[in-house]
Amino acid sequence: MTTPQDELLPGTRRALLHRIAVAQAEGRAPSLVAAVVRDGRAVWHGARTSVDGHGPDRNVQYRIGSITKTFTAVLVMRLRDEGALDLGDPLEKHLPCTGTGEATIAQLLAHTGGLAAESPGPWWERTPGALRPELADVLGDQPFLHPAGRRFHYSNPGYSLLGALVEQLRGVPWDEALRREVLEPLGLDRTTTRPQHPHAGGWAVHPWADVMLPEPTEDFGRMAAAGQLWSTAGDLARFAAFLAHGDDRVLSAETLREMRTPAAPAEETDLRDGSAYGLGLRVEARSGRLLVGHSGSVPGFLASLTLSVDDDVAAVVLSNCTSGPMVSQVAADLVCIVAEAEPRFPAPWRPLREVDRTVLELAGQWYWGTSPFALRLTADGLLSLGPLSGGGRRSGFRANGDGSWTGLEGYFAGEVLRAVRRPDGTVDHLDLGSFVFTRQPYDNGADVPGGVDTGGWRGIG
Repeated sequence: MTTPQDELLPGTRRALLHRIAVAQAEGRAPSLVAAVVRDGRAVWHGARTSVDGHGPDRNVQYRIGSITKTFTAVLVMRLRDEGALDLGDPLEKHLPCTGTGEATIAQLLAHTGGLAAESPGPWWERTPGALRPELADVLGDQPFLHPAGRRFHYSNPGYSLLGALVEQLRGVPWDEALRREVLEPLGLDRTTTRPQHPHAGGWAVHPWADVMLPEPTEDFGRMAAAGQLWSTAGDLARFAAFLAHGDDRVLSAETLREMRTPAAPAEETDLRDGSAYGLGLRVEARSGRLLVGHSGSVPGFLASLTLSVDDDVAAVVLSNCTSGPMVSQVAADLVCIVAEAEPRFPAPWRPLREVDRTVLELAGQWYWGTSPFALRLTADGLLSLGPLSGGGRRSGFRANGDGSWTGLEGYFAGEVLRAVRRPDGTVDHLDLGSFVFTRQPYDNGADVPGGVDTGGWRGIG
């Protein structure tokens, strides 16, 4: 059974429109525009506005603030995939004399470099970038607040440094590298560093009166890589599809999975709200779903991009006010509305085309000590190992081509699984990072560490 993948049911569309209508009204936003993506395609667009007859469409630009950081992270990961840098490199290796010491590229991407949250001096988002012409002006005399690598501390200057890194290794300005390597290949022709008509104006809404004040629109200069971009609901919908599926012209799906993996130690507050940070992407648990994306906030604008990889549903929400609607919550709600009202159909089960009998003989029940596990050979060619019941350590394993497999997630990520055979070729046990799995609990015919009591299993008497 199939359903059209480019349509939503009328009830779903009404629920989406109702959600953004409530957000715009209760958040007192001059305008709010949203889009939903499913299976890599935009399937819904909605808008609400305070001006009759002037509702923004998916082509109207809004400033997206820190969603810019995800674009910058994509550029850095491209450099890593090309071999131009290693994420473990100290930034100083490529940008000497910045005063960042041993802070690594990965730490800057994950906001664990120890840098301050903001640039010193006047509020950088409301003042000209010309006030901070050099990286030294962005960092100030005391750029570090914490030891590198010890804790998550969101840092706008850290992403300014990553933009400078891109410029150093590409030999062109950050925005030029972004245009050539990301925006043009993905068809994001309405994503720019300066506003282009049609675009929304940025407003501050008085907290105690229904009146507004225009916000200044500054060029951030050296801080551009942290929050400069303008974009549209249509462009960000396409970008969300890329973040979910990858595009080999820009980044592979495997690298994007790496970006979505938590890379920063969780703070106490993060543990309470179920959130973490990867490499240029926020990761959080909401309503039983793992959501990935980024939010943005600059004077006059709020933005959020959120996706559920498991549901293959994403949402974008843009508004033109300094504070008001909780756009991150709205975007998460839009994802959940679609995922719950129209749950994804699983792909049809299909068997393997070919099977290696030496691998097939490993399938079935194994025991780690007395704990029963199941090892399955799946249609995607992976091995899956996990406890037969309840929680516990589980992982998929990818073949290495030499008869061994490497764990892909959880406790066993990176650990190597091997079948240890007897001289006659039969399997004695499985070895997984020194853990021994046998066909029977504490099998006395297998090489169990510490040996097995020769008296065998017995009662209490």
